[in-house]
Amino acid sequence: MAATAMEPSSSLSFTSSHLSNPSPLVTNHHSSANLEAVRLIKLSSNLEQLLTNPDCDYSDAEIIIEEAASPVSVHRCVLAARSKFFLELFKKDKENSEKKPKYHMKDLLPYGNVGREAFLHFLNYIYTGRLKPFPKEVSTCVDTVCAHDSCKPAIDFAVELMYASYVFQMPELVSSFQRRLCNYVEKSLVENVIPILLVAFHCDLNQLLDQCIERVARSDLDRFCIEKELPLEVSEKIKQLRVKSMNIPEVVDKSPERTGKVLKALDSDDVELVKLLLTESDITLDQANGLHYTVAYSDPKVVTQVLALDMADVNFRNSRGYTVLHFAAMRREPAIIISLLEKGANASDFTFDGRSAVNICRRLTKPKNYKTLKGQEPSKERLCIDLLEREIRRNPLASGDIPTCSHSMPEDLHMRLLYLEKRVGLAQLIFPAEANVAMDIGNVDLGQVDLNETPYVLTKRMLTRMEALMKTVETGRRFFPSCYEVVDKYMDVYMDEDIPDMSHPEKSSGKERRLKRMRYNELKNDVKKAYSKDKEAKIAQSCLSGSSPASSLREALENQI
Repeated sequence: MAATAMEPSSSLSFTSSHLSNPSPLVTNHHSSANLEAVRLIKLSSNLEQLLTNPDCDYSDAEIIIEEAASPVSVHRCVLAARSKFFLELFKKDKENSEKKPKYHMKDLLPYGNVGREAFLHFLNYIYTGRLKPFPKEVSTCVDTVCAHDSCKPAIDFAVELMYASYVFQMPELVSSFQRRLCNYVEKSLVENVIPILLVAFHCDLNQLLDQCIERVARSDLDRFCIEKELPLEVSEKIKQLRVKSMNIPEVVDKSPERTGKVLKALDSDDVELVKLLLTESDITLDQANGLHYTVAYSDPKVVTQVLALDMADVNFRNSRGYTVLHFAAMRREPAIIISLLEKGANASDFTFDGRSAVNICRRLTKPKNYKTLKGQEPSKERLCIDLLEREIRRNPLASGDIPTCSHSMPEDLHMRLLYLEKRVGLAQLIFPAEANVAMDIGNVDLGQVDLNETPYVLTKRMLTRMEALMKTVETGRRFFPSCYEVVDKYMDVYMDEDIPDMSHPEKSSGKERRLKRMRYNELKNDVKKAYSKDKEAKIAQSCLSGSSPASSLREALENQI
């Protein structure tokens, strides 16, 4: 087997992985070597025409990957020459009288799945001897800030290619994709390690399997999810590693046993049994993470039935900081997301590592499944993203009965923090007294930032600061509603630009000065109206012990005009 070097930009030898190879041309002349390389590249490009050029379609077999989609045409002679698996397969069908035999991918693969794009990518290597870069449409996600070096679409595409390479007996590709998957293990989220672990288990990749098992054992992934998704021998090994790492004997705890009964009842879709178990036990549905489990694994109708029991907090977080809506985003089932939102699930909640439900959904969605052509129905993934984005725009600060904020409120953690800081800054500028009171209640810390803090500490600090700013905004909405409306209006205008110096509009010139003066006059009138409304309602007086809200700003505005 001569083929090695598997980087996307490199070229692989077009030698067979199981038939005898011709003797290599031995020469000491660089010109002869270059000529040989040119010939191989030309041969590779010519053979690629068999896949890409309709005029060269003289295929003699078809492989059906999806029943509703058109089959993939192949040339048995090429596949048999390159793959021992296909050589043996076609030998069995040599007496087949069918002119163009059809093969189903599900019959060729004993486990796993290989999609159309992954199989075409694999075929391209079979025909040309060169491994192309992964197609972005199916190996990247639609999260614009993702590096696509460990997101789920990238992992899934590499996993599918590993299944194809192993089952169809292309060992040089197996080595290449094993190295790639090894690199993913430490960089990706632990839930994304599961498909890597499964392909390692089924393809006898022991080194990769041990690496995945160790990673999962170190993580805080729920025990019942591990038992649900992994083979028994693997889950037992993970359990043993966890006990060993804690250096304590395994204790008999009845809580997991009671939890297990509830989850088994959910597995059987027996909601009445779930209700009975919870009624007769001292464990709650939240303590069992039952709603999380149902959203992850049950039919959408069962999810609705469990929600109807009203025995769980729809915004309850598990030990990893995931709410039920975060699990629904990972599953990407629109009906479940709608059911949760109707029950009051908060689309603005972040996980402990700073991800919202829509961030999770974007990071799992391929561009191919996100783009919708005119007249084409949107995919489930696109529907889920649209649902979550619409909910955030409708109710960005949702938490129980907290009303809406500005429609320009973004869902990304960094952008949301920037939005809140701008909003509070604008409130300080035009309503200093009210803003200071709200900031005191929200406990907003304006201290120094440690530039050497780790990414985890940085995210945690940002979340803490965001919560304080959100509380500040909520306080302003509740006790200074008219001021809140003014800030809300101007945040919609200034969200994508710096807040202007409204106290000195004359610094600008020409058209910009006139526009700024117009906005300044609008703001002055709005502030006057807000002052009058809050004064009449005596809201500011009760909160500020008789002080006049915005009086200093009103006098300053009147003096400057």
